[in-house]
Amino acid sequence: MAFIRLRNIQLGFGGPLLLDQLDLAIDAGERLCLLGRNGTGKSTLLKVIAGMIRADSGEVEYRQGIRLAMLDQEPRSDVLGSIFDVVAAGLGENATLLKQYHHAIVRLETDTSEQAIQQLADAQNKVDSADAWGLNQQVETTLSRMQLDGEADYTTLSGGMKRRVLLAKALVIKPDILLLDEPTNHLDVEAIRWLEAQLMAYNGALMFITHDRALMRHLSTRIVELDRGSLTNYPCDYDTYLKRREQALHAEAVANAGFDKKLAQEEVWIRQGIKARRTRNEGRVRALQQLRRERRQRRERTGKVSMQAAKAERSGKLVVEAENIVFRYEDSDLIRLPEATIMRGDKIGILGPNGVGKTTLLRLLLGELQPTTGSIKLGSKLEIAYFDQLRAQLNETQTVFDNISQGREFIEINGKQKHVISYLQDFLFAPARARSPVSALSGGERNRLLLARLFSRPSNVLVLDEPTNDLDIETLELLEELVLNYHGTVLLVSHDREFINNVVTSTLVFEGDGCVNEYVGGYDDWERQAHARQTRAATSELKAQKKLLSEKRNTADNGETKKQPKKRSYKDQRELDALPEQIEQYEAEIAQLQQQMNKSEFYQQEKTAISAVQEQLQQAEKKLQHCYRRWEILEA
Repeated sequence: MAFIRLRNIQLGFGGPLLLDQLDLAIDAGERLCLLGRNGTGKSTLLKVIAGMIRADSGEVEYRQGIRLAMLDQEPRSDVLGSIFDVVAAGLGENATLLKQYHHAIVRLETDTSEQAIQQLADAQNKVDSADAWGLNQQVETTLSRMQLDGEADYTTLSGGMKRRVLLAKALVIKPDILLLDEPTNHLDVEAIRWLEAQLMAYNGALMFITHDRALMRHLSTRIVELDRGSLTNYPCDYDTYLKRREQALHAEAVANAGFDKKLAQEEVWIRQGIKARRTRNEGRVRALQQLRRERRQRRERTGKVSMQAAKAERSGKLVVEAENIVFRYEDSDLIRLPEATIMRGDKIGILGPNGVGKTTLLRLLLGELQPTTGSIKLGSKLEIAYFDQLRAQLNETQTVFDNISQGREFIEINGKQKHVISYLQDFLFAPARARSPVSALSGGERNRLLLARLFSRPSNVLVLDEPTNDLDIETLELLEELVLNYHGTVLLVSHDREFINNVVTSTLVFEGDGCVNEYVGGYDDWERQAHARQTRAATSELKAQKKLLSEKRNTADNGETKKQPKKRSYKDQRELDALPEQIEQYEAEIAQLQQQMNKSEFYQQEKTAISAVQEQLQQAEKKLQHCYRRWEILEA
């Protein structure tokens, strides 16, 4: 029996049904990805499965004794207390006992009064009575595995750390099925990769919503698409899903075209009247009426966003030139950039953890901030369009229409007049929605509105600071296409690995201690180049160790600085004699693997083949280091 089975689920909120006669089964060990356009009801479906929302009709069947946990799309603002308290709350009714016991232990570390000792004894008795010692160990183990400090205050954490704590809260009960709604929202690349590793190691069933295509490719074993109230199952990987979905949409378009043609012919027939007959063919009339009903019930697919950026006069050939930049904040170097030259047409990605200073670097490159030391030269005729991740450019009190129009009825896009309502429809805002206040918009709608505002103004430098949050995959792909075809220069901050790979020509990467280095290509190219550089550095260090050990051995043999060492055993002498040949073998293997990895076609293979070679290289480096250590020990 499946862990969970949905039968004929139906749910609506006044308009067209969000969920229309849905059937779904989730089996043990599956990692199921739920896809769909913004607003199609993906989060609602997860809440129906979790029992948080009751369907209008249909059944949700659970295997007996199943444990289920869910991670919401946004952290709740009413969660208070220490990290231990928040994680323990996932255990339900025993959470209060565990919190009391934990706080009694923490108090005893600084307060050894009789009252504190009695408080701990009372808490122990309550845990004993409830037989909850195993649960306390579950919390401690989960905190350790998730690398969390149980005493830290939850309310002081960053958005990414809060999501990590809430994931720990979901995992502490060891659920059989885990539901995740946009788990990568507002996480940096390092945190996304950490999350990916945690979910890959998770043994239960997993159902998740995400627009992160890299995560989807690595994690999902099955894809389910929610579109116009219906679910379509794709038991395949993401790339195969794209091909099958395109085929399905084409088949649907052909079928609809044939249906519409037949309906049009029958409408002509019914209006022609009776020709050469005294009575109509009543069966044909009834068939026409059925065709009309089917046509009225058809739910058309929502249109696509249509993006077009307004062009400004071309900028000068040089856009930004930075030399020896240092930006200090509170007596420490926040940014250290040796040099960077950005030319017209370059598309530059900026990578780094949350809070490291990526937005500050953008402001330095745009001349909004002055460096502590170094110089920044801006080019001529720059017209900058800026997408800020906080959406501060939107006026919450105004309507969608007013945020775009600025008092105008028409806007000009590349020399053509367009009505504001028509322009907003290109970004999927219906005329009624265009009169709504910005405060009533969802996260995805706000992002689309900010993009609409951004592209309505002529520019030759496009600055995008986290533009991909809350956008569905189709809109992401259209934004990618626009950025790729943009006539000017692009500066892009994003944690979406796929977006970075597909768009940028080079990347500026924060690599610790404020140091920013430039690499050719996108995220995967940076990862490959950084790994090669680290390998070269490790090899150079090993060679230096080898030279030093060789010098020590010669010195010992000549008796210049050392006394005659204690005689080695036969076994140790044999091992020492064999080490030079082993070292040469491992060095040759490392050189051969590095040469293989430096070829461009290497990264066009399957990921499993790439990982196997990288693992082989790491093992060879470890064995080489072990040989050097043994040589030093045996020589001593």
